[in-house]
Amino acid sequence: MDTFWFYFKEGLFHVLDWNAYDHILFIVVLAIPYTFSNWKRLLSLITVFTIGHTISLSLSAYEVVKINTTLIEFLIPVTILLTALYNIFTSGKKGRKEQMGVYLFITLFFGLIHGFGFSTYFKMMTASAESKLLPLVEYTLGIEVSQIIIVFLVLIVSFIGQFVFRFSIRDWIMVISAIVIGVAIPILRNALIALNI
Repeated sequence: MDTFWFYFKEGLFHVLDWNAYDHILFIVVLAIPYTFSNWKRLLSLITVFTIGHTISLSLSAYEVVKINTTLIEFLIPVTILLTALYNIFTSGKKGRKEQMGVYLFITLFFGLIHGFGFSTYFKMMTASAESKLLPLVEYTLGIEVSQIIIVFLVLIVSFIGQFVFRFSIRDWIMVISAIVIGVAIPILRNALIALNI
């Protein structure tokens, strides 16, 4: 039971750590177009995202796939920017609901990228473990709970913004997405420097 809580907490606080806020930014832009009334749709996106990063984390942990971590550090802010830009260009448009299948697939793909971002830390943490399977499940559960916490906070802040301060849903999505873009651009710039591009 002690090992469960160890890996669970590591997954939980790895995402909620303000020093590694790129994952938080992605969850924010993924969640911002949704309200409490369509929480099921949002939960399905978060679950698909978790499935994606669990697959890539597994592939990396068992050394089936080896990925350049510098490249992943570049791709993570790209996923944030693309999601935020998608929000801006589709906010207030009805076609978004009809494209849910495409959105789920893209979220799964972005989850794969973020999972490789988790893999270096996870491999260091489990270097001496006899089996990686149970720690992987426990760590992933921690990540999932942290994501649900972030989503819940985003929904509460969105509710306050839209119903207390009377932002329209369209304006709210655009403002928050623009703020996230402003925060993500320096991360992307630093990643480009690291890649020597």
